[in-house]
Amino acid sequence: MLTRLAHLALEVEDIDAARSFYVDRFGLQAASETAPELRFPVGETDLVLRRPTGVPRGGLHTHFAFSAAPGTLAAWRERLATLDPEEVDFGGYRSLYVYDPDGNCVEIGGEEGNGSGDADVPTGIFEVVLEVGDLDTAEATYTALGFEPVDRGESRRRVRLRGPMELELWEPQLGLADARGGVHADLGFETADPAAAADAIDEWTTARESVDEGVRVRDGDGHWVTFGRLP
Repeated sequence: MLTRLAHLALEVEDIDAARSFYVDRFGLQAASETAPELRFPVGETDLVLRRPTGVPRGGLHTHFAFSAAPGTLAAWRERLATLDPEEVDFGGYRSLYVYDPDGNCVEIGGEEGNGSGDADVPTGIFEVVLEVGDLDTAEATYTALGFEPVDRGESRRRVRLRGPMELELWEPQLGLADARGGVHADLGFETADPAAAADAIDEWTTARESVDEGVRVRDGDGHWVTFGRLP
């Protein structure tokens, strides 16, 4: 039903400081800028940095993950060294975790490989973590959109879903690198039929409105999800 993650929005206090972090540390370049927000293309997804001037606001303390090009982890390790990144080995796949000026946990991960490529820019956003109040209800919401459960925490308080990207749903907790799931997050997905996507989760949503992209809804945990049409 959903074909790609179109955008992830983060709330920022100081847009100049946020811009500097993502430009200097990750090499991103803004494609558009208005008074309240910046938009950075990252592969097929736009990372949006937004000051809190309206609704949706953008997510707070959101944990999300950039994908690194093969063979560039050593370069990313060096580039992020002054941020004292936490590193985790997932068995052939490694991730580095740092924090941006607004407290978002930014992960960049990929295969270590034997390459010595440069840390140019991330190739995409492959994971987003949302905080939820009731895991069963949140899981039902996103599985109705075509996400499939692939992993559960031992405590049964989190679930990892696979769709156009990896979506983790966490009841309140601290994860790796003391990361927390995002609250009042703003996600956008591409789909052939925005109205049908909104209808699929109608019983779990608390608001619905038409927007330029298609249809935007608010789920039971206060996360905003926009369904946009295919180009």
